[in-house]
Amino acid sequence: MSLNANAVRVAITGAAYVAPPKSKLPTDATGLWDAAFTDIGWISDDGITESNSADTSEVKGWQVGQTVRKVISSSEMTFSFTAIETSKTVLELYHKGSKVVTTSGKSVLSIKAPGPDRRTFGFDVIDGNSHIRIVVPDGEVTETGDITYKGDEAIGYELTITAYPGPDGTVAIKYSDDPAWGSTPAA
Repeated sequence: MSLNANAVRVAITGAAYVAPPKSKLPTDATGLWDAAFTDIGWISDDGITESNSADTSEVKGWQVGQTVRKVISSSEMTFSFTAIETSKTVLELYHKGSKVVTTSGKSVLSIKAPGPDRRTFGFDVIDGNSHIRIVVPDGEVTETGDITYKGDEAIGYELTITAYPGPDGTVAIKYSDDPAWGSTPAA
């Protein structure tokens, strides 16, 4: 057995970004984000959770009723995190379809019933000199958590982003400059 402790990664820091639909996408792990992208700000210490799920249907054989095949009937990729920095960007993501209007230093958020609000999202995950950049070309906030107003914790805005497939079926793109991505463990 060959083990490589140098290939163990920890998501020490990073960032989450949002941009209008069809914004110019990055093409590598470390280049600058296009000016259309806005940094969402502070994320809680729970970090960002990537989830991939697939529902399958079983095909059973007539003989002995054994499963002979599983067919993927649906799949989904989501990214969840809690933004703890209150900003126009975060409030408008949390309250889909609503806009913050600021006049003379005073702001108003008229909360509307949520409607479609597709955007482009991005995430940087950094461990020292190893970078992972995840780009969601077509995504949308599809779930939000409760907001708790409490004297001993930051106000948090729980967001779950669903990645939608593009014409070729791609739901997200991952880039990395991590040498471990290109290596194969020795047998």
